[in-house]
Amino acid sequence: MNRRILITLFFSIFTSVTGVGIVVPLLPVYASNLGASGFMVGMIFGSFSFSRILFLPYFGKRSDMKGRKPFIAFGLFMYSLVSVAFMFSDGVTELIVIRFIQGIASAMILPVCQAYVGELAPQGREGFFMGIFNISMYSSLSLGPILGGVVHDHFGLKTAFACMGGLSLLACAMAAIFLPPVKDEPRLARGREPVKYRILMHNGKIMGAIALRTAYTFCIGAIWGFLPVFADTEFGLSSSSIGFLIMLGVLTSGVLQTPMGWLADRIDKKILCVTGSLIIAVAVYSFSYARGFWSLFACNMAFGVGGGIVVPALTAICVIEGHKEKAMGSVMALLTIGHSLGMLTGSLVAGILMDVFSLSAAFTTSGVLATLGALFFVWAAGRESRKELAV
Repeated sequence: MNRRILITLFFSIFTSVTGVGIVVPLLPVYASNLGASGFMVGMIFGSFSFSRILFLPYFGKRSDMKGRKPFIAFGLFMYSLVSVAFMFSDGVTELIVIRFIQGIASAMILPVCQAYVGELAPQGREGFFMGIFNISMYSSLSLGPILGGVVHDHFGLKTAFACMGGLSLLACAMAAIFLPPVKDEPRLARGREPVKYRILMHNGKIMGAIALRTAYTFCIGAIWGFLPVFADTEFGLSSSSIGFLIMLGVLTSGVLQTPMGWLADRIDKKILCVTGSLIIAVAVYSFSYARGFWSLFACNMAFGVGGGIVVPALTAICVIEGHKEKAMGSVMALLTIGHSLGMLTGSLVAGILMDVFSLSAAFTTSGVLATLGALFFVWAAGRESRKELAV
């Protein structure tokens, strides 16, 4: 049963996120061609994260109480409807609204799936299991951008949106058919009110994980939102080349998920989190010194290595704390809020920096924030560890 659930969750996320990844390298250039400023491009990416931040606490807690399957299946169905809306959009404001709705759908899917996997993970193997699951996201995000670039170059933008819709609908069908009924789910909070968010936010390890995830995804928001514009305007790269660059960093992280998850179960997870974060900081700072395709290639590779080290260890920490607090969905919702907050601020701040200073300033700022995130994580996680020893 557990293997069937894991396979279903894996391929549901893989197919849906592949569809979303298809449009990642296309939206910034599409919006720019519609006359959007850097700030408006940031709004298109940021509206997705903003709506996720608003709805994640609700869906995380409700999935702890009511079950995972309904939220996963309905969120995937909403993704397919969003793709249809993209096909008929012709203005920047419409793109912002559509991305806002897409963010609501996303709030039903990722943290709920992570909570499901976290509750299935055996004690002591949290890093390995979350690393396996994370492959579904990273492999699909790496495939999506390059596929989107190729489809756009040969068949047009509407075909790319149609591919997104078809894959999301397939994922919805898989979840509806193969996930077991709610009554058979291994929920830790079954029949009880989950721990309140204000109590969870006093947990130093959870707050440190949120801060680190926020800093990391701030960098992702800046890269995904403005690397396509940077590569297009500065170096004249094609959509396929831009898609390949976006794919490269994600693919590198994906390849490292399983071995780094295995390692996270055997050494101090905090060491991996800090090491990966510092690699991320150096990599994203180096984007401002890029001089062409191959230097962008090297920066993306290094960024992917850093993410591949951080994410399995960070999610394993949250699984352990989710078990301890008996609120897995709520803890994963908080982690995803950090993810969304980073994507929101990363894309918006990068857009403002682009308009006021230069596009390279966005990458420099991201590198500084990645370093600060690592420092806060060390302080917060260390404080919680000292508190546990005192008890």
